[in-house]
Amino acid sequence: MDTLNKLTDSIEQLENLLDYSFSDRSLLIQACCHCSFANENRDFQHKHNERLEFLGDAVLGAIVTHFLHQNVDEREGKLSALRASLVDASACFNYIIKLEIEPYLLLGKGEKQNLGRGRESLLADYFEGVMGAIFLDGGFFAAEKFFLAHFYDDIIHRVNAPLRNWKAELQDLTQKHHRCQPVYEVLKEDGPDHSKSFVIGAFLREKLLGTGSGQSKKLAEQDAAERALLKYDKDGISVDM
Repeated sequence: MDTLNKLTDSIEQLENLLDYSFSDRSLLIQACCHCSFANENRDFQHKHNERLEFLGDAVLGAIVTHFLHQNVDEREGKLSALRASLVDASACFNYIIKLEIEPYLLLGKGEKQNLGRGRESLLADYFEGVMGAIFLDGGFFAAEKFFLAHFYDDIIHRVNAPLRNWKAELQDLTQKHHRCQPVYEVLKEDGPDHSKSFVIGAFLREKLLGTGSGQSKKLAEQDAAERALLKYDKDGISVDM
């Protein structure tokens, strides 16, 4: 979406994709407006979506926590791991892709040029903004109904799928084939102390195998190891001996 006018004209189409009708459509417009767009359009009269992202992150966490508590008979550690896998950046990115609403996001020209590298994180934030907008418009139960209507099958699939220890699998693989273990380094750290996010790289003899993100270093390390293993399955890992 290139302009605010195009977004406004297409708002009903966007609501149809979400299967949710807003009482206050300005909230949906706000959810679709990235701060880069607002910064490049000085006459912009709407708020951008950063504060909605902050709210939506908490709402999504509460919805998933409530669902798991009500429906999954597991110990606290397993529930925490399941929740993390359902609310992290990778999951939120997949939710946006499934909704097919990426074209409605308003971005500044500079952000569009860098979209390839930061697309997953940016779209994950976009989804959190939409969740925040629905919560403000209709309350918690409206947000919960929306999320479960679209992603119930995704939750059940994740609940039924065994949780894999990607770090252990990568370590076993590199130890077997290269006789050394991967090392994890923090590449980026963002956010306030109460809501930090991390980008971590998995390295083998200084070669970057994969990068991952998460709301804790442990989750980001698991994500980096998973991506490294997926790359290994596809291309193999070549490391100078």
